[in-house]
Amino acid sequence: MLNGLSVIGLDKAGEQPKKLFAFSTVSGRQLPEAFSVASEEEIELAINKAGQAFSAFSVLPANARAGFLEAIAEEIAAIGEVLVARANMETGLPLGRLNGEKDRTVNQLKLFATVLREGSWAGVVIDTAMPDRKPLPRADLRKMQVAIGPVAVFAASNFPFAFSTAGGDTASALAAGCPVIVKAHTSHLGTNELVSGAVQRAAARAGMPDGVFSSLVGEGVTLGQYLARHPGIKAIGFTGSFRAGMSLFRAANNERAVPVPVYAEMSSINPVLLLPGKIASGPTVLAQQLAASISLGVGQFCTNPGLLFVVEDEHTSFFADELGKALAAVPGGTMLNKTICDSFYFNKEKVKSISGVKVLTEGANASGEFQGTPALLQVSAADFMQNPDLQEEIFGPASLLVTCASPAEMLQAIGTIHGQLTGSVFGDAFDLEAFGAHVQSLIGRVGRIIFNQVPTGVEVCHAMVHGGPFPATTDARSTSVGSDAMHRFLRPVCWQDCPAEHLPPALQNSNPLNLMRKINGVYTRDAIV
Repeated sequence: MLNGLSVIGLDKAGEQPKKLFAFSTVSGRQLPEAFSVASEEEIELAINKAGQAFSAFSVLPANARAGFLEAIAEEIAAIGEVLVARANMETGLPLGRLNGEKDRTVNQLKLFATVLREGSWAGVVIDTAMPDRKPLPRADLRKMQVAIGPVAVFAASNFPFAFSTAGGDTASALAAGCPVIVKAHTSHLGTNELVSGAVQRAAARAGMPDGVFSSLVGEGVTLGQYLARHPGIKAIGFTGSFRAGMSLFRAANNERAVPVPVYAEMSSINPVLLLPGKIASGPTVLAQQLAASISLGVGQFCTNPGLLFVVEDEHTSFFADELGKALAAVPGGTMLNKTICDSFYFNKEKVKSISGVKVLTEGANASGEFQGTPALLQVSAADFMQNPDLQEEIFGPASLLVTCASPAEMLQAIGTIHGQLTGSVFGDAFDLEAFGAHVQSLIGRVGRIIFNQVPTGVEVCHAMVHGGPFPATTDARSTSVGSDAMHRFLRPVCWQDCPAEHLPPALQNSNPLNLMRKINGVYTRDAIV
C-alpha cells in the first residue's frame, strides 16, 4: 500500500497540497497514486537530520555499516514480487529484466558489505616516527580514508533499482559512512517509495542513527537545485542527461560558497571499432551480435553502442546490409517514459537532417504507443569529423555507422571522439596488431576498453570502471559501479604524532582490525612493535 509520502530519516513526511503522479507507458495513462511534493521545511529537516547522523554514522565500526547494507538487501528481497510489478508499470521494463536488476541491486549491497569487512577501502598507510633521522627527524604519520559527509543521490530513469533509490550511488555512499538523501525520480515514484520503505526498515533494524537515509519527492529542477546548492550536502551522485548533470555541476561548484564534488554520469555513445579482418571472417554473426546490443532494452542503456567505425573495403557494404536487416527484424519496444520516447524520435530526426547522413534502416514512428523502433544511420568519416552534432546521444535503439576511407582516416576520426564510458574493438589477431595505434587512441577517450564483445552489460565487481572522460562523466578518475565507487565519498586524513589512545582502530599499532596496511612502504598485516 503506497502512501505517497517522502521518507525523512526514520519518519514519514507529511501530506502536502502539491502532488506528482507517475505515468505508465505500459497502460498509456497516469497511475492513480498521488505523491506529495516535499515542502522546503521537510527538505531542510532531511538535510539537518543527515548532518546530525553523520557524526555518529561515519565512525561506526565497518562491520556495523556492513550489517546495515545486508539488512537493506534482505528487505528489498522480501518485497521482490510487489516491487518488480510496480516497476514494470512505471518503466515498461519487462519482468525478467527487472528481476535480474533487483538481484543485481541486492548483490551490490552485499558486495559493499564484504568490502567493508575486508578493510582495504580504508587505505591505511603508516610511516612511523624517525626521531634520530638526520638532518631532520620524521614525525609519526598515519593516513586513512574517512567519510566526506551527507550525499545527495539522484535516481536514474533507466535503472529503477540498480542506479536509483538503493542503487550503486546510495550503497557506496552508505558504505563509505555518508548519510544519503535521495531525490526520487518522477517516473517511478511508487518504486522509490517501496525501496525507501525497505531502507528505512533496515535502518531501524540495524540501529542506525535517525537521518542516515531520506528520500524526497519533488519536481526535478526545483528539488535538484535546492540540494545541489545546500551547504549541508557534501557530494552528489547523479545518472542522467548531460543538461541536467551539468546544471547540478554548475550549481554545486559555481553557486555556493564551498564547492563540492559532483559525480555525474551524463552522456555516452560508446564507439565501436569494427576492424577489417573481423568483418571479413563473419559479417552476419557480427551484425546480429551488434543489432542485439543496439536494441537491448530498447536501446536505453548508458553503454548502448551508438557509434560504429568501419574501414571501407569489399566487405563493408555487405556487413552494413546485414546489420540493417538484423535491426529491421527487431520489433519496437515500450520505452521508459513519454519524455524519453519523444526525445528519441526528435534526436534521431535531428541527426538525419545533418548533411551527409543517410538512413540504412528505420522503423516506423511509434511514439503514439510510447515505443522505440530500431534505426541505423550512416555517414562518412569526413562528414563525421566536420559536425560535432553527430556525437550527440540518441538515447534509444539507434546507431550511426561511420565509414572511413582508410585506416589513417579512421585514426583521425577516433581522435575527434569525445569522452565515453566504453570503447569496443572487434578484431582478429592481425587487426589488433595492425590497428594498435587506433586502440591506444580509443583508450585515451574511454573508461573501459572492450575486446570482441558488445558494451551493453556492466559487471558489479572490484575491477569494473563505469566512468570516463568528460562529457561521459564530470570526473574521469571515478567509477559509479564496482567496489571502488566508495572512493568518491571518502577523503584522506593524516594523523601526525597523535597519542596512541586517540588513534582510530585502523591506525593503532596492534592492528585490531587485522587490516592489510602499508607500514614504512611495505604491505603487511603485522602489528607495529
